[in-house]
Amino acid sequence: MITVQEKVRFVETDMMGVVHHSNYFRWFEMARVEYLRQAGILLTELMAEGIVFPITHVDCQYRASAKFDDIILIETTLDEVSPVKMVFTYRVIRKEDEVLLATGSTQNVFTGENGKIIRLSEKYYDKLKASYERKK
Repeated sequence: MITVQEKVRFVETDMMGVVHHSNYFRWFEMARVEYLRQAGILLTELMAEGIVFPITHVDCQYRASAKFDDIILIETTLDEVSPVKMVFTYRVIRKEDEVLLATGSTQNVFTGENGKIIRLSEKYYDKLKASYERKK
């Protein structure tokens, strides 16, 4: 698991003064990219090799509202990995009072630029698998 800390920006709130629901998906992506970085995988390297990983499933359960200037923690765990897909789970927590704001998950598949599913090379898969194994 990795944890990313963010501060809720004004632009992320709605007219009710709370974070708009769509921003949780952005936070999931930010945390997923950081997870990969910490596993030794840079998106720029994957893209340079023609590897992309579109989301095929995403969900989010909202539990409490985040507000402007809240410090949030996005806990990200790689829950499943294979040479063709990866599944992450997320917990968004308000740091100040440790309230669970949301939980969610994403599933990505690895594809070439043509959109066809590919098997991730050992160069990258081994790094993901090692990160996954450390979780156990």
